[in-house]
Amino acid sequence: MALSYRDAVTQLAGVGEKRAAALRDLGIFTIEDLLMDYPFRYQDLAEKRPSETLDGEKVTFKGIVSTAPVVRRFGKKSRLIFGLLVDRENIKVSFFNQPWLAKQIEEGQELAVYGTYQAAQAALTAQKQVPLGADPLTPIYPTSKAIQQKTLRSLIEQAWGQVGGTLPNLVPTALRQKYRLLDKNDQIAACHFPDDQLTAKAGRRSAAFEEFFIFQMRLQLVKLADERYQGQPLPYDAAAIAHFIEHLPFALTAAQQRVTEEILADQAAPRHMNRLLQGDVGSGKTVVAATAMCAAVTAGQQAALMAPTEILAQQHAKGLARLFDQAGVDLRVELLTSGLKAAQRRDILADLLAGDIDIVIGTHALVQDGVAFHHLGLAVIDEQHRFGVKQRARLREGGQNPDILAMTATPIPRTLAITAYGEMEVSVIDELPAGRKPILTRQLAQKQADQAFAFMKEELARGAQAYVVTPLIEESESLDVQNVTQVYQELQAALPDYQVGLLHGRLDKADKDVLMAGFAANEIQVLVATTVVEVGVDVPNASIMLILDADRFGLAQLHQLRGRVGRGDRQSYAFLLADPKTDYGKQRLQALVDSTDGFELAQKDLELRGSGDLLGTKQSGLPDFQVGDPVKDLTMLTIAQEEALALVRQENWDQVPDHQALVTYLSETMAQFRYFD
Repeated sequence: MALSYRDAVTQLAGVGEKRAAALRDLGIFTIEDLLMDYPFRYQDLAEKRPSETLDGEKVTFKGIVSTAPVVRRFGKKSRLIFGLLVDRENIKVSFFNQPWLAKQIEEGQELAVYGTYQAAQAALTAQKQVPLGADPLTPIYPTSKAIQQKTLRSLIEQAWGQVGGTLPNLVPTALRQKYRLLDKNDQIAACHFPDDQLTAKAGRRSAAFEEFFIFQMRLQLVKLADERYQGQPLPYDAAAIAHFIEHLPFALTAAQQRVTEEILADQAAPRHMNRLLQGDVGSGKTVVAATAMCAAVTAGQQAALMAPTEILAQQHAKGLARLFDQAGVDLRVELLTSGLKAAQRRDILADLLAGDIDIVIGTHALVQDGVAFHHLGLAVIDEQHRFGVKQRARLREGGQNPDILAMTATPIPRTLAITAYGEMEVSVIDELPAGRKPILTRQLAQKQADQAFAFMKEELARGAQAYVVTPLIEESESLDVQNVTQVYQELQAALPDYQVGLLHGRLDKADKDVLMAGFAANEIQVLVATTVVEVGVDVPNASIMLILDADRFGLAQLHQLRGRVGRGDRQSYAFLLADPKTDYGKQRLQALVDSTDGFELAQKDLELRGSGDLLGTKQSGLPDFQVGDPVKDLTMLTIAQEEALALVRQENWDQVPDHQALVTYLSETMAQFRYFD
């Protein structure tokens, strides 16, 4: 019985439950998944002449063994040496710690060897023998300990032999012709079995466009679905909003005024708002969100704000209540968290349903079962970059269709943000409030640590508070805890007159909240922590950020950590203790010393990295593409967005015969699409 590309990988010979589980860990469930698991690079085994090869280049030489192999031993180590006549030049070949090869190599035999060439010595430090007639390009795949390269390659070859030529084209014919893209099956063959670099490049280019195009189609369909839920324009009280802004304890910046007008215009329009508000640390996103929430309430509706952690939700609840009180606006703000007693929770849920609560603050628990609104007009999501389709659907239950305002303090270059957040409008606060003192940043070598700690001690004596952050070592959480514990113990001994707290990811939630509350109340003067404070509470009295081994952090992460200080009247300082070994590490830290502008740093990060994990995709919310690179391939990503938008705007586009494979694929995968749920 013939196999289908839709079949599970267990239908392939040699894939039992154990191997299937290992493949699932790599995201491979079906034969199609296996064929779409493209190489991330190629090992070029094409034969070259010594005269064509650069010094230090990895290369394959094929020739005749000109001298018998000799093994020389150095204790437990060994070196196998023989001559290889390549294009009339004798190359000295060395295999280290593989003495058994001496029995496999004979003088006069033809041999192909892959290794690193040393031009001055006419020598090759060999890595492996290459079978004569082997494919010139060897694909290298993402693998695991349970699935080796050879195994994965064998399964892909078997799968291609079974279903090759049967996979449908997802990119419409017109677009493939317009951009000279390969047919889906030719694309797969070019990626897995290329004859040369040009073929591999053509396969990768087609695969990247397909990946971007599918991503953008999903974004546009989400946007289209939002537009179908038209709802009514929000008839907010413009005079009341003007009164609120006028009576704030500070004047809005020009950037805050601009984005506030953009958001209010969205709320007043007869369409659903789905807007991303980008603003650097301390730029004043919260007051903009407060204005939008106030507008919803003046229209007789409710607003909700969702924060990533309970302690941030508590901070928002207190801050917003204080802000509305200072502006003379009478609104009822309540906090809904898992820490409430059962009776309190019941009362709040009842008042929320009755419409007696104007604004509710909480975590994602706000969209859980049992939470119902009288009329929710606006949902604000703080530092939650992707508010899922399922969560939106839950908010729409009962006929409600709130406007969505997502906020992020992770700066992303505007062109990339607009493209990556294709289903959202983007507003940017690119200006800090007047009078905000820039955080003075200095990089110190590890041997200068005493200077930083001495300065911190002086600031503590003046009544300030300090963060001391150690890096998160992902490979060993226990080592991370030992590291942060050691720093904590040393500071406890060195600062007997101050309370020192210890915060790390292995503490349970209640203990974390107690520690952060104690730090916020100045009951703890020094908080030793891992990156769990990166998005943390607002402590205006904290003016020192000391980051140990700063070169182990990403640029955006360092900027976010630095943003924990500088929130009050005190002059604030950030010390980066590090001895970076690479030019990239040095440039990254220097960029932070030179600038406190998050958007400038984001652009610098883009320039330094060029590709890869821009700002940390986990922080930025950018999708983690398998083939395409949203930085290096930005033009392609933008074109894919334009084409997806044009396609979904065509009348009855989903009825066109050439689009049916795409329609089927999208309808089957949208519910599980990882970027949205």
